[in-house]
Amino acid sequence: MSRNPIRLPPLQKLRVRNPNKREANPCLTIMSSVLACWASAGHTGRACNTVEDALRACMDAPKPPPKPSNTINYHLQRLSSKLIKQASKNK
Repeated sequence: MSRNPIRLPPLQKLRVRNPNKREANPCLTIMSSVLACWASAGHTGRACNTVEDALRACMDAPKPPPKPSNTINYHLQRLSSKLIKQASKNK
């Protein structure tokens, strides 16, 4: 029982949209709280000390190691010439 390989339809573009999405900064919300506190109480007031300390602790925390980047677009580009040649032979 011989099976024929599955043929995929030809694609116009071999590209995946933005595989490397950036993660949101975890200190961003605390920084906006500090700026709002400074705007309402002034930047020299003692009312914002707890929020400022939280921002310092967040900024001083160790950064997580970066995730390896996704290489799918590189591999699609590398293989596109072979796929295009194969598609033109089948026509």
